[in-house]
Amino acid sequence: MTVSWSPRAMRIDAAGLHYRELNRLIREMASRSVRRVELHNVFGQRYIGTNLRGRARIDIYGTPGNDLGAFMDGPTIVVHGNAQDGCGNTMNGGTIIVHGRAGDITGLAARGGKIFVRDNVGYRAGIHMKEYNGKHPLLVVGGTSQDFLGEYMAGGVLVLLGLQLREGEPHPANLVGAGMHGGVIYLRGTIDRERLDNAVTVSEPGEKETAFLRRVAREFGRHFGRDEEDIMLRPFLKLAPLSHRPYGRLYAH
Repeated sequence: MTVSWSPRAMRIDAAGLHYRELNRLIREMASRSVRRVELHNVFGQRYIGTNLRGRARIDIYGTPGNDLGAFMDGPTIVVHGNAQDGCGNTMNGGTIIVHGRAGDITGLAARGGKIFVRDNVGYRAGIHMKEYNGKHPLLVVGGTSQDFLGEYMAGGVLVLLGLQLREGEPHPANLVGAGMHGGVIYLRGTIDRERLDNAVTVSEPGEKETAFLRRVAREFGRHFGRDEEDIMLRPFLKLAPLSHRPYGRLYAH
């Protein structure tokens, strides 16, 4: 392990470093008000950034393990590679930017902050995202997703851009919005109706929503070098819950 640091920046070679030791070093950094951390040779270490607060930036070179940024509230994490499952688990604030793909349950129960993924996400992305005390989580995916996108979603915004899909090629995810009872999903491009849960309504975004999507496209473009105008060339679909209690008749007595 190699650690070098100045009053404002820290560099850690994480090769062979146990996740507990790595996270101990990161918490120590935070206690010393270090603003910038670079982690090199990361290879599956879990819980990086968990419960971290403040305004620091962490650059990760390699592949962080599950639950990246869990319960995080404020920092920015930039992954120069792929992220595994549970990225942004119950995140409260801050930003996670993934220059690659992210695994299953990305944004699980997030209640604030932003997550940008350049490529695809796995199963159940955005599951049980919610809104809390004026916070609205945002998950933006440049590619597409596996099944159960937005499952049990209770709040926040999920945007699926499908940038790698050909003109007219639908998003492949099944059971999109299963059990969704809050928030909104925007899909750029098309999806077959039978791939959506019955509890989801489909409409075209209004003028204010299109302006919001343009701002999202602009921020996505800043992170990943994409052109805002190119992103906005294709129309979006808006998916919203039909009911706040989609399974009320199933479980209520």
